[in-house]
Amino acid sequence: MGGAAAAPAAAGASLAAARAGVPAADDGDVREQVVSLYQKQKKIYPRAVSGWFATWRWGLVWATQLLFYGLPWLEWNARQAVLFDLGARRFYIFGLVLYPQDFIYLTGLLIVSAYALFLFTAVAGRLWCGYACPQTVYTEMFMWVERKLEGDRNRRMKLDAAPWSLEKMARKGGKQLAWVALGLWTGFTFVGYFTPIKELAASVLSFGLGPWETFWTLFYGFATYGNAGYMREQVCKYMCPYARFQSAMFDRDTLVISYDTERGEPRGKGSGRGRKTDLQAANLGHCIDCGLCVEVCPTGIDIRKGLQYECIGCAACVDVCNGVMDKMNYPRGLVRYDTLNGMQKHLSRGQELTRVFRPRVLVYTAILGIIVVGLGISMAMRSPFKVDVVRDRGALARIVEDGWIENVYRLQIMNTTEAVQRYRIVASGLPSMATDLKTEVVVEPAQARWVPVAVRVPPEAAAQAGPGSHRLEFAIERVDSAADAHASHTLVEKSTFMVPR
Repeated sequence: MGGAAAAPAAAGASLAAARAGVPAADDGDVREQVVSLYQKQKKIYPRAVSGWFATWRWGLVWATQLLFYGLPWLEWNARQAVLFDLGARRFYIFGLVLYPQDFIYLTGLLIVSAYALFLFTAVAGRLWCGYACPQTVYTEMFMWVERKLEGDRNRRMKLDAAPWSLEKMARKGGKQLAWVALGLWTGFTFVGYFTPIKELAASVLSFGLGPWETFWTLFYGFATYGNAGYMREQVCKYMCPYARFQSAMFDRDTLVISYDTERGEPRGKGSGRGRKTDLQAANLGHCIDCGLCVEVCPTGIDIRKGLQYECIGCAACVDVCNGVMDKMNYPRGLVRYDTLNGMQKHLSRGQELTRVFRPRVLVYTAILGIIVVGLGISMAMRSPFKVDVVRDRGALARIVEDGWIENVYRLQIMNTTEAVQRYRIVASGLPSMATDLKTEVVVEPAQARWVPVAVRVPPEAAAQAGPGSHRLEFAIERVDSAADAHASHTLVEKSTFMVPR
């Protein structure tokens, strides 16, 4: 009994010692030690870099943001050029007016985007991530603000390690205010694609912003602030699914950021390394092990360890390494865009270009081409108006004067052009069928109109057809007008005509 009681006590003492960080010994002299399975996230301080690829990256930052922030302010035919009006259920894209029934075009656009990404990734790797992805673009913008207010890498590290002071509070507070302003302006612009941005601006200035506009402005602004200001590389490494399945689209002929091991190793500064040092005699490679390629990497990886899923292909390491090579009078390209086959087999650029046209790329190109052509033809042949037919649910059929049988329908005519259109409606299906419409239907530009239509048949035609449901067709013809010189167009919509027993 005493031994049984002592065992739990010994186990408790061992557990207490382990929690205190003190190894505990048992009868077999086996020591236990607590090992943490979680590692604190180390903050990355990317160094600013200049070079050819950095210039390209900032060029795309300007291009994408001028497009994003400026597009809602453009006008087209006295309205906002690009507007997704969810309340009115209309999407305006310059001269194109889309209705919910045109959702197929959005599906086609998403499919084209997906296959374009597959094709681009198979050929050139993650260039989208490194240059045009919104996460990369906004991270560049937020880091630019951070550098302007807190300094470059070393100054930011010293500022974070220093105790709080008025200078630190001013720099940190100014950065936060600039980040918040940029995030809110981004959220405001995003909402401006769904609510006319001039009306939205007037509501903001008059403090009359609606609850939904307020929510989405703050939500999108907060998402931009958090992702670009704090999460940064963690979004690319842990949240973005593209980093996880990119390997399925990569092969040995995909263009990636590569470190030339043959040239660079053995790396190191060396005791006698200089611009005119005989590297072969000194047993040194071109890599001087300065570590700048790691310091400029926005995800904090060492490209010299080979291709890693965290690499977004931004080429910051290429720019900074080329600068070091220039200072050492070594040839550029120790870190460069290359393919694995090109690196290992020492292929020329011409040979690598010929390997671009491989089966995977050809299949992606063929599928993408077919979808684009099909989508283009569909858009070119798109009807200038749409019609929905809804039966009157109050009464399926009724007998009116002179014994005529009447069914009532509601036709929704959607004008997809930006000109006033006139339509003529004709019903057919049973002998002597007629409608109560005496005049043409007029629909305003880019508007939809519900039109009640009563369809009647004489009693002898109804008796000949017999009771039950019968096929009915509405022919809706667009009548030529001075506002639109295009040829007339006719849509035929099917329904049923009920004859009571």
